[in-house]
Amino acid sequence: MALPFPFPAIVGQDEMKQALLIAAVDPGIGGVLVFGDRGTGKSTAVRALAALLPPMQVVADCPYHCDPAAVRADCPAGCGQAAVNGARRSRRVPVPVVDLPLGATEDRVVGALDLERALTRGEKAFEPGLLARAHRGFLYIDEVNLLEDHLVDLLLDVAASGENLVEREGMSVRHPARFVLIGSGNPEEGELRPQLLDRFGLSVEVTTPSDLPTRIEVVRRREAFERDPPAFTAAWQRATARLRRQITTARAQLPAVEVGDRAYEQAAQLCIGLGTDGLRGELTLIRAARVLAALAGAATVTEAQLRQIAPSALRHRLRRNPLDEAGSSVRVERALQDMFGA
Repeated sequence: MALPFPFPAIVGQDEMKQALLIAAVDPGIGGVLVFGDRGTGKSTAVRALAALLPPMQVVADCPYHCDPAAVRADCPAGCGQAAVNGARRSRRVPVPVVDLPLGATEDRVVGALDLERALTRGEKAFEPGLLARAHRGFLYIDEVNLLEDHLVDLLLDVAASGENLVEREGMSVRHPARFVLIGSGNPEEGELRPQLLDRFGLSVEVTTPSDLPTRIEVVRRREAFERDPPAFTAAWQRATARLRRQITTARAQLPAVEVGDRAYEQAAQLCIGLGTDGLRGELTLIRAARVLAALAGAATVTEAQLRQIAPSALRHRLRRNPLDEAGSSVRVERALQDMFGA
């Protein structure tokens, strides 16, 4: 298995790295949308993050990655019955990163009848799909803005319920499907459907570095990694371990982070000023600010965390304004300056 590029070694793209770390600490944040130029490290960062996370405990031989500490009684693999009989075994596995190709069929995504067992044994058995493999991990969709409409509808249903229901050839299978949805794409190739866009908790913009030192450092590190991946990974092992401990500590501290009345008021005022639809903007803004506080070891959300995460949490929730030609990022920054000052 090829070694992933070390997450701490990624040069620049701070907003993207920040959003991915937030999703790693709090998977319930709603996923991350990364839009920008090709060749800016989008897929590299996703795979690097998964390798950065501590391995997770799963029930052995369960294709749905059931958590041994919270086994579902209705698991299609029989984990619930094994727990009752005391025969459940567990093991540690890397956090999964599953690619959803644009040309994937619905059966490949949700699962289907196991044809081999049906033909050779005459048994009706379920063959889990990509959603089962991604449970408790990451589902990565490159060029998400080009995803077919029927798959978008499917993902919206699963994202809302956290479960995948498959009914095929007289079978009815329900299994958990909770994952961090990571989408990337180039806005020049098409827009994302509003229903799916709203499901992403955070949206970040990545661009090709324009300053000479950054571009040189990116090429230098990538060349060093491709020349000798084990040696390059070992050189970044200490920084990787430090960041992994920071994530683990933030996960433990997150429930204790407090949000004061002033922070709630500022989040609401900001969303009102920007005219965001619904309340998902405030909810995501507060939730992401709590994660930033936990990562920093702070006990309370402050103005600094709200300002730091507001562009990622709100830019994709703004209505089009025909009287304002400025982009969404500029509008968010302008609102932040009006509220907090330059």
